[in-house]
Amino acid sequence: MNRPLASTGWILVTTLILVLAFIPLDPFLSTRAQALPESVVAFNRLITDFGTFGWMIYLSGLVLAVAFILRRAVRKAPLQRRARTVRNLAAYFFLTIGTASVLVHALKFLIGRARPELLVDLGAYSLTPFTGDNLFESFPSGHSTAAGAFFGVFAMLLPRLRPFFFALALVIGVSRVVVGAHYPSDVAAGLLLGLWTSLMVAFLFAKRGWLFHADEGGWPIPKRSGSRS
Repeated sequence: MNRPLASTGWILVTTLILVLAFIPLDPFLSTRAQALPESVVAFNRLITDFGTFGWMIYLSGLVLAVAFILRRAVRKAPLQRRARTVRNLAAYFFLTIGTASVLVHALKFLIGRARPELLVDLGAYSLTPFTGDNLFESFPSGHSTAAGAFFGVFAMLLPRLRPFFFALALVIGVSRVVVGAHYPSDVAAGLLLGLWTSLMVAFLFAKRGWLFHADEGGWPIPKRSGSRS
């Protein structure tokens, strides 16, 4: 069985089911979420920008560059191994988040869904592709995609804590609805796109023996800290 293809199929089916389930409820849920008590909305405004691609890409890129330099500069084998591990970790974050960013912005441009702030004027289902206007880039949610990719990386590296990391990604996704930036279906699609990206990069790394190895079924399993990567 082609594990990446099978996993993609399951995630795609899940995305379609959730999006189709949420779409009829998008206007109602979006309006109700924005009408929550001000203290709840304020908290969500506080946390929502955690899910931005910028800081994730810059930070992982910086760590990747530093680890690459240290890997070349140090001579002691233990330090080289540590630098190599940090380099691979940073590369995993960087490639996952960078790929997710490219994919979600391409989809936003191609789909052109109007944001909730245009609900009264255009309705919840207005599509205006190829505008490049932020007001018509609601689907999928970029912040949710970033959160799905970021916490998806942690979920792949620390399988026992997956429910915790999925919950954190969901919190960021829900915040996008509460602050009025996205509809629930935008968030569902974004979270799953981010998670899919983290999974596909893990498959790629496992194939090359970086950070992961493939189990008997071809699923990427994190290597133990003492193993070469």
